[in-house]
This record gives sequence, structure tokens and C-alpha cells, in this order.
Amino acid sequence: MPYFSVDKLPYLPDSCGYFECVRDMPFPIWLDSGRPKSHHGRYDIISAQPSCRLETIGELTSISEAGQQQSHRGNPFDWVSSRLAPSSSQPPKDLPFCGGAMGYFGYDLGRHLETIPSQAQQDINLPDMHVGIYDWAIVQDHQQQQAWLICQPACSASLRLDVQQRCRQAEKDNHYYRVNSFKINDFKGLIDVDSYRDCIQKIHRYIAAGDCYQVNFTQRFSADFEGDCYGAYKHLRSILPSPFSAYIGLEKSAILSFSPERFIQVSGRHVETKPIKGTLPRDDNPYKDQLNAETLLASTKDRAENLMIVDLLRNDLSKNCELGSVRVPSLFALESFPNVHHLVSTVTGTLNEQSSPIQLLKDSFPGGSITGAPKLRAMEIIEELEVARRSVYCGSVGYISANGNMDTNIAIRTLVNESGKMHCWGGGGIVADSEAESEYEESLAKIRILMEGLRQ
Repeated sequence: MPYFSVDKLPYLPDSCGYFECVRDMPFPIWLDSGRPKSHHGRYDIISAQPSCRLETIGELTSISEAGQQQSHRGNPFDWVSSRLAPSSSQPPKDLPFCGGAMGYFGYDLGRHLETIPSQAQQDINLPDMHVGIYDWAIVQDHQQQQAWLICQPACSASLRLDVQQRCRQAEKDNHYYRVNSFKINDFKGLIDVDSYRDCIQKIHRYIAAGDCYQVNFTQRFSADFEGDCYGAYKHLRSILPSPFSAYIGLEKSAILSFSPERFIQVSGRHVETKPIKGTLPRDDNPYKDQLNAETLLASTKDRAENLMIVDLLRNDLSKNCELGSVRVPSLFALESFPNVHHLVSTVTGTLNEQSSPIQLLKDSFPGGSITGAPKLRAMEIIEELEVARRSVYCGSVGYISANGNMDTNIAIRTLVNESGKMHCWGGGGIVADSEAESEYEESLAKIRILMEGLRQ
């Protein structure tokens, strides 16, 4: 009977070596914990050459496998679920990922779940969803300092042998793949400061009229880019190590995510989401930096903003969790990153036996922390006020494993490279007492390290 194979690999403190030994394969992906510089994350998951790819553009999801391609209507999440059928062989339970789905779910997949008007221009020509079904993966556990190569029963012997040989090369040479240089111009905003201020005023009017309580408003910056996207990623991860980072290589584009925020994790039947709401910048002066952290912790506005989203996510998780199991074990915890301080809350639950991780993701998508409350009305206002669609930004990047585990990020601090352009977004939650000038500065503080980091 076919079986899952698990080979022990040498542990590398930095997973770059393993990713660089496979990144020339088709559609490489690295779910990156930011180690060794970040101490928040634990696992790195690396793979390439999926046996099946699912891409959603508009109403159609194309499925490519075994040299054939078919297009289907229907909900994209359901098509991913159809390719995650249980294996006849028992998958390992003690690893986070043992083959399955990995990729991104773009923000605009929300159009398959809710009726939203089409007003913002769609000028980034990437699929709304790109998910691969991967039959093998390299998994590194930085907490236990162990590494494995795991292959599903469907993984061919020749592919397994090829990956094993590449892993041996990575052990010998941590720079197996030459990183090419890149060149980037200055980032330019899609809107100016006056337009940003006008949008905040409109949101205030909607709040005063009772349409909504909070709207997550974002702005986009773009720059001409030439060269190696992975070179850009490798440079940025050295200055902004983040626990829910990711690099996804597509045919002619790439996704570079440095997200600090978990969307939904499922481990066994335990469910967790960790919304971020409330931000102040770091300061080189230790006294001022500590003052910023204390100011954020004491901020009535930021705590109220955070609590609104916690309530929204409690409701979203309750759709697929056991009755009475949804809890909030942590409210308004301070988490500090190289560029900003954040307020982070934790919401947990127990997945009911009739549901599944992909159903939970579908019923909670997109994440409430990047829409606002109530979710549908906030999304309608976002569509009205933001000039261009968000693409991958504010969607989710992550995995759904054959053993039932899932982990996804909120794709903030995320850059998209497409057609010679590098795009970057910054935003924040707008509430009744938000001030346009401070919100504008906060949106820049979150991504200045990315834009200036590339230019330097």
C-alpha cells in the first residue's frame, strides 16, 4: 500500500539554503517564519513543482494537472477542497504540513462570498487565487532544531530522489542558488495626501450615519522594478523578519509577504486567530520607544478598534466551531517588530466535527481585521473609496495540510511584483475619532521599512 515517507534532514538555522536548492523548480513556495532573526515563528515549509494548480480569474477557476487544464464555475474554496480528498494512507499527525494545498487567496475572492459592486480598477493582472497541491515538502522546526523531507504516496520516486539530492547539496553549500541583483525606482502613491484626507472624511460620514463602525482603508504605492524578486525578498527578510512571511514564485511574477499577523490556524481541532489592531512606530531612542509602547497599551481608541474586530472574528469562528467553545484568552497584548509596536488579541475555538479547515477559512474570509465592521458594509465602502483592487494584499497566504492542519496569514506588509512593477500597500482601521494626518503617517510607518529597504 502507498505510504507517506518522512526522511530526516540536517537542520539549518537559516532555511534559505533549502529554498535556494529548489527555487529553480516550477512554482516554488516558502512559508517563512523569519528565523533566525525573528523569534516569533517556529516552522518553515518549502516546496515546488505542484502536481495540481488552481487559479481563479473572475468567475472561473482553472485546474491544471497531468498536462491538462479545465475551467470550472463555482466557489474557488470548494474547488480547493475537492483536491484535498483524504489519502488511503494515514498522514503523520506530528508535523504541521505533510503535503496538501499551499498558495494565496486574494482579497477579491470575497466577491465569490458576498455581492460587492465593481468600482475599483483592476490593474494588476494576477489570479484572485493561486493554490498548488504539493506532494512533498521540506519542513524545518526551529524550536526543536529538526528538519524533514516528507513525501505523499502520490509523489513519484524520481521527484523524491531529485529533491533528496538537492537537499544534500544545500547541506554542503548554503548559497546553492546565485541570487541576482535587482533595481528599483522610487515608490509613488496612487493617491495624494488630499485625496487620502477626503476618503477619511467620507468614512467619518458613513460612521456618523450608522453605516459602519470601522473601515480598514488602504493606499497603494508602486515602483518600476527590474531583476531578481527573490533577491529583493532575501534582502527585506534580513531587515524585517516576520513570523508569517512567504515567498511565492509564479511564472512571470512573485509574491513577497512579511506579515506579522496570523489569520486562522487549525491544529487538530484547535482553532486560533490573532487579529492586529493598534499600531505605533518604533523609535531608535530606547526611552521614546518604550514610551510609544506604553502609549499604545493605554490608548482607548486603539483598544476599542481592536475589540470591534475581536467581536467580528468571534462571530466568524462561531460558524464552524462547537457551541460555546469560542474564547478570547488574550486581549490587547503588545507585540513589537523591527518597525512598529502592535496590539494583538487572540481568539480560539474548537472546530466542530461536521466542518473542515477550508470551510472555516471560506466562512471567515476575508479577515475582519482588514475589512472593518460590519464586514459587508465595510467592504462596499472600501470598493467605493480605494482607487484600485487589492489583489493579493489583505488576502491570505498559507497551507491546508493532508493531516487536517491549516495556517494562514493576513497578507499585510506584502509586495506584489507583476509586469515590471513592484506594488506595496499600507493602511489602517478608521473609526469615529481617527485623525486623517495620524492615520496617514501610521499607514506609512507600517511599510516605510519595505519601500526604503529596497531603495537602499
